[in-house]
Amino acid sequence: MFKNYLLALVCALSLGTLTACTSSGKDDSSALVEDGGDVALGLDSDGALTVGDPNSSDFFNGPAELQSNNTIYFGYNSENIQDQYLGVMQQHADYLKKNPDARVIIEGHTDERGTPEYNIALGERRARSVARYMQNLGVDVNQLSIVSYGEEKPAVEGHSENAWSKNRRAVLNY
Repeated sequence: MFKNYLLALVCALSLGTLTACTSSGKDDSSALVEDGGDVALGLDSDGALTVGDPNSSDFFNGPAELQSNNTIYFGYNSENIQDQYLGVMQQHADYLKKNPDARVIIEGHTDERGTPEYNIALGERRARSVARYMQNLGVDVNQLSIVSYGEEKPAVEGHSENAWSKNRRAVLNY
């Protein structure tokens, strides 16, 4: 029941970027970041919002140097990418453009403040922001999937600005 309510709320909140909350059965993954089109959207068992197919067998581990520098942090209540993370995204974009078979899942996370519904939507906006920037760098949209965990998977436990700042993030996983 809660998952259905959460899905309906996320769909309502996302109407500005998504036009449908179910897949039509056709492969229209170009709508992942762009407006319009049908998008595969759902909640998994831990309440995470998923757009695209992060469980695709096409995913594999990227190089270790990318895995160790794969986090973009955000300001409070923001999905704006800070200048200090542009180089990180450029490295990932370069790798993805040179390896067209590579796929990346962009995970959006938030701190614990806010309602679960709001945080799922904010995590999605953060992941979309990173995906959109990667597309602007020339990465094929078919190489990108996003998932929002909201506040459900904190990097750091705690109730302080120090902990919260580590949890407001997007993580690129190969």
